[in-house]
Amino acid sequence: MTDRNPSEKLLTKPVPQSLRLFPDTWHPYLELMRWDKPAGTMLVFWPFAWGLTMAAYQQKLPLIIYPVRLIEYLVAAFMIRSSACTINDIVDSDFDINVERTKKRPIPSGRISIKAALLFLLAQYLIAIAVFYCILDGLAYTVTVIQLLPLSIIYPFMKRVTNFPQAWLGIAINLGFVTSYLAQDGQKNVPMLFTGMIGCWCWTMLYDTIYACQDKRDDIKAGVNSSALALGSLIGPMLVVFGLAFLAAFISAGALNQQTTAYYIISIGGLVVHLTWQFFSVDLDVPDSCGKTFRNNGQLGWIIWAGLATDYICKIYGPLSPLRELARA
Repeated sequence: MTDRNPSEKLLTKPVPQSLRLFPDTWHPYLELMRWDKPAGTMLVFWPFAWGLTMAAYQQKLPLIIYPVRLIEYLVAAFMIRSSACTINDIVDSDFDINVERTKKRPIPSGRISIKAALLFLLAQYLIAIAVFYCILDGLAYTVTVIQLLPLSIIYPFMKRVTNFPQAWLGIAINLGFVTSYLAQDGQKNVPMLFTGMIGCWCWTMLYDTIYACQDKRDDIKAGVNSSALALGSLIGPMLVVFGLAFLAAFISAGALNQQTTAYYIISIGGLVVHLTWQFFSVDLDVPDSCGKTFRNNGQLGWIIWAGLATDYICKIYGPLSPLRELARA
């Protein structure tokens, strides 16, 4: 990979509203870290939030601490995702120039050189490691650094050596589930963590395969491997398999964590409805439909979290506590 010739004609696109608050010179770097596309950050954040809430439920974590932890993990998710996007764009710069959806990104468009992107990536890593050191310790810190560095760095290279790079992404993007649980629950419920990770992995295989369907034609020309291409005519049935495995894993994880009926009604019931809607609404041959369904998986995270949070709050204050608080007000 070499820096692109500055004399090349730059590819431009409209400036997103979320970038207009910043100086123009910042825009390429903010785009590199996907500041203007928060859906990906939420997909990294939700496993953190689910793991934290399941541990908080088990440990009866004081409610005053819980939102602070959530914010910390949101920051961690943003740092992991933003640095992963930077390394992905550096490695894939030669591919991206040949793909319609990605050719206007900062590196292939010539707005940032490879050297500048590498320096920016180094700064991202140093800041992230410092922040993780302040908010995590022990095994949780180690797992998060592993997620930040080797797992995220290797992912873009997997597109060159396997037809299923999403399988690696499913591990790299979801380790926050383990991190946040370990940080709160010293008992290390290994069966629940393993089952939950399987569920998260299947979820990633579902939404990222749908995401990859946006670029099938261009990926063939560029030589990029993806599950969307590898599955071929089986893609529809396999998406259903991933969805059902996701559902089954979270039913089991709930049982292993001793969740109550609220979790099964809100989280599992909501998951069934959302997955059913996805399967019947997505058109895998229409890129806009695939992109919309991918982004909507960020909303699915709220559904699972809502049931977990209800269980947690009810365990601390009792099932009627919200009504009592309203009556007192």
